[in-house]
Amino acid sequence: MTGRKRHVVVDTLGLLLAVAVHAASIQDRDGAKLALAKLIGRFPRLAVIWADGGYAGALLAWALATGGWAIELVKKPAGAAAFAVLPKRWIVERTFAWLGRCRRLSKDYEALPATSEAWIHVAMIHFMLKRLAPR
Repeated sequence: MTGRKRHVVVDTLGLLLAVAVHAASIQDRDGAKLALAKLIGRFPRLAVIWADGGYAGALLAWALATGGWAIELVKKPAGAAAFAVLPKRWIVERTFAWLGRCRRLSKDYEALPATSEAWIHVAMIHFMLKRLAPR
């Protein structure tokens, strides 16, 4: 069984800006480049991207050189051994939770990564339409 990783870039409301789905054998920093490359030229006001500590390394310099984005790593507070809610990190985790509520995305049913990306877009469109609908 092959695995998949999903990288999403969201705004501060948790709404999708870019998504990249790839094989689990690709390292997170390289997978993040796939998602960030989709942002080039699309969001000129985007200046800072908050990311998990796993994205440290050459990705920081690449993002600054390629898109002019400063990546700020959100890390656990020093000395925290137990679970801690990290500022800014919960935003993307909430988006993953929203996507997990979509039955088609609850498991990896798709054969192609591009199909998985398309279903993530469809799920977010559905989510946004539900928010816009009058109650």
